[in-house]
Amino acid sequence: MISRIVLSFYDRVLDSDVLAPYFEHVDMPVLIDHQTKFIAYLTGGPASISDEALRLAHANRGIDRAAFEEMRRLLAETLEEHGLEPADVDSVMAEIDRRAGLVVTR
Repeated sequence: MISRIVLSFYDRVLDSDVLAPYFEHVDMPVLIDHQTKFIAYLTGGPASISDEALRLAHANRGIDRAAFEEMRRLLAETLEEHGLEPADVDSVMAEIDRRAGLVVTR
């Protein structure tokens, strides 16, 4: 289920005028694998991505708050559309929000 969520999420991301430019030169299969592990971790799964790894992965991307908010909105919509309970969506989004400072670099 998590892999379907992540694939749906990146379909939305790549359709977003705000977010698509951040992914022009990204190896999407590798990113999708990492994101699947990260979302699995946030929903209670065994995989984990350290905050330091997250910070390093985004350090040179120049991500601003508007892009972060667009990503956040698309992820919440995707989780909801895939039938996650509102409390579970809220939990994932709280973890995403907690890491905003690791992702937003400008």
